[in-house]
Amino acid sequence: MTAFWRLGPNEIEAKSFAIIDQEAGRHSWPPDEWTLIRRLIHASADFDYLKDTVMSPLALQAGIAAIKAGATIVTDTRMALSGINRRNLAPFANELVCLIDHPKTMELAQAKASTRAQAAVDTAFAVLPKPSQVIWVFGNAPTALFRLLELLEEPTRPKPLLILGWPVGFVNALEAKRELSQKAPAPFICNISRKGGSNIAAASVNALARLAHGQAASDF
Repeated sequence: MTAFWRLGPNEIEAKSFAIIDQEAGRHSWPPDEWTLIRRLIHASADFDYLKDTVMSPLALQAGIAAIKAGATIVTDTRMALSGINRRNLAPFANELVCLIDHPKTMELAQAKASTRAQAAVDTAFAVLPKPSQVIWVFGNAPTALFRLLELLEEPTRPKPLLILGWPVGFVNALEAKRELSQKAPAPFICNISRKGGSNIAAASVNALARLAHGQAASDF
């Protein structure tokens, strides 16, 4: 047996992507979209993202443009935040924000008897200087995604540049993503499944950052 554990990190990654390409077989995803899907599969070893992922028209292009424009990236949890590669975002000066521990979030969550992730969405609109220049990233909290969709129903509420919806779980995760895909209040990428998580949320941002650097699927 080949001792794959002796391979260097670049070799391991290259071999991983080669295996993904082989096992995925023929599919209908264009090259840039496949770059993102491929990253999701790499982060999870789950080929369901090949068929369960949905993107609104031009969502990927909107995400790449947002990264290049220095959009603020807001995550629902610190776990999602920690998985994002800051080095790749550095040239674009994107601010990475998680407001789950913000004092205003704590206050709102207690006053409304809501989850902190849900209250953090309200906090974001209150404290971010440009809430329209935001990429929202959800990996764990369907309540937070539901709250964002609720707020975006208000006509005067500024719409974000992109919503990445990957909340995971058995309660409301699938329902939140279905509502996102049906309402589409802004460009979005999500999966219609219970699956998701912080690793998927971070992987989707990392893929967009790679694409913003002009790296195609064949480059990584």
